[in-house]
Amino acid sequence: MKFRPLHDRVVVRRLTAEEKTAGGIIIPDTAKEKPMEGEVVAVGSGARNEAGEIVALDVKAGDRVLFGKWSGTEVKLDGEELLIMKESDIMGIVAAA
Repeated sequence: MKFRPLHDRVVVRRLTAEEKTAGGIIIPDTAKEKPMEGEVVAVGSGARNEAGEIVALDVKAGDRVLFGKWSGTEVKLDGEELLIMKESDIMGIVAAA
């Protein structure tokens, strides 16, 4: 992908939704909700503070993150559906267990 987000924006790939519930019930496509978890694909250089200095972002490419249900703008790049959002729309980084 030849796309680099600007400033404090982040490109996120949604993780696929679960096909079954914990009890084993298969969820049909029409009942699935969009997952609120994704993987960071690319990050911008950072936002500027009041002094004009660039402040680096806390997330980096490869991080698994949680974000709001309606966060970001959906775009299609190289045939892949991605989200572009500000770093402030990300609620947190999911640590590997």
